[in-house]
Amino acid sequence: MPQTFLPCEWLATYWRNTLSMSDCQPSPVDLKQASTSSSFLHGSATISAHPIKAMHIKTSSLLSVLLVAAAGALVPSSATFAAKQAAGKNTVSKTAAPKKAVSGKKAAPSKKVAVAANALPPLAAQVALADNAPALPAKAWLLMDYDSGQVLASANADEALPPASLTKMMTSYLVEQALRTGKLKPTDLVTVSENAWCRGTSAESCMYLPLNSQATVMDILRGIIVQSGNDASKAIAEHMAGSEAGFAKLMNAEAQRLGMTKTTFVNSTGLPDPAHKSSAHDLALLARAIIRDGAEYYPIYAEREFKYNGIKQGNRNALLYTDPTVDGLKTGHTSEAGFCLVTSAKRNEMRLISVILNTHSAQARADQTRELLGWGYSQFEKATPIQPNAVVATAKVGFGKADTVAAVLGAPWMLTVPRGQQVQTTVELKPGLEAPVAKGTVIGKVVATSNGKPVGETPLVAQAEVERSGWLLLGWQKVAHLFGK
Repeated sequence: MPQTFLPCEWLATYWRNTLSMSDCQPSPVDLKQASTSSSFLHGSATISAHPIKAMHIKTSSLLSVLLVAAAGALVPSSATFAAKQAAGKNTVSKTAAPKKAVSGKKAAPSKKVAVAANALPPLAAQVALADNAPALPAKAWLLMDYDSGQVLASANADEALPPASLTKMMTSYLVEQALRTGKLKPTDLVTVSENAWCRGTSAESCMYLPLNSQATVMDILRGIIVQSGNDASKAIAEHMAGSEAGFAKLMNAEAQRLGMTKTTFVNSTGLPDPAHKSSAHDLALLARAIIRDGAEYYPIYAEREFKYNGIKQGNRNALLYTDPTVDGLKTGHTSEAGFCLVTSAKRNEMRLISVILNTHSAQARADQTRELLGWGYSQFEKATPIQPNAVVATAKVGFGKADTVAAVLGAPWMLTVPRGQQVQTTVELKPGLEAPVAKGTVIGKVVATSNGKPVGETPLVAQAEVERSGWLLLGWQKVAHLFGK
């Protein structure tokens, strides 16, 4: 088995990235994370302080000193940096003028300037159900109401783009559904093949499963969701479908069932492939399905860290540390996909789902998500257009023992609508309804609009059963129907 190693440059890389993301100082949480974080494929990984015997990593005190020294040399503390700056200003000679820049040469731009230069121009909303929707510097973005599935605002929502590790939402969704149906058990053991194994590289995000080892399905699931492990994703794909290519077929079949029309999956990880694409709208549909269909597993998406094999890694979703209303879902990053984030938050019984695709930094994807969620919660409110059990309409029934049947809501109905606006409803019943009609049969729908824009719809069902008429009554009804035309 090849020797497993940890990169020595991760501390400096993380600090350079973190300190250049924003003009404001990092929060205490950010500082705590940064001190023990690794810059992997698209986020940080917290390394435990004790030796990692299970991975056969030999750590000497000298190596530890060298690591800290290297990080300190590359990234001085803010106090040291400030002191040097002050000293530099105060030690300029009064008799000698400062040296001028060499003609024809420009100072190298700072990383913050470079990141800002890579930022896309703000992308205005193409769909918005309320005023003052934000313009966000990303290739695509979307805000969806969870209850109704209504898109509240979006831009380029149907453009197929590389999804990076947002792909793993489908991987985890398939695992969760297999657990729910009994195809998988939480304690089933998953073997790590050489194809799935991470070789100790910092070029991709890993759970760091040892080669030929076994891990339980639940550990694998947490490794996918919290640690964004490519090795965990590949291992469960091979376990469930024999190969990653076979698992991709399952992913695409499920995507088709969910209505993800702009999505094609090639692998279980989101590693770059020209054919591997999804859209902001499709990813919002997937997030909605995860929350709706896997309630017992959804709390995992809010877990801030997971420790496996002696390695503790933090969740890369920065909003989990700063917004208590956020409880998922997934980050993603590759050079092709940029920085991506799918998030869900719940405030005052209103759950919103946001999607940011291909923005220029981890800080930007977090800031844009905050702005989008803030706009959504400030501009929309919950409304109940029709009370449960209320008779919405009366439908005519042909050739039944009763001529009509009451149409009611099939389930409680709540909408997210612009604040202060009235909701109007329109009923559409199926024409030519004939007996027999079973109780609960869908016999129409009710459509809600606000300020002339559709904001949702829900089915209407028969409140009671309507039996078919007997032969004598049926004959009379048919004759009456014939002459009634």
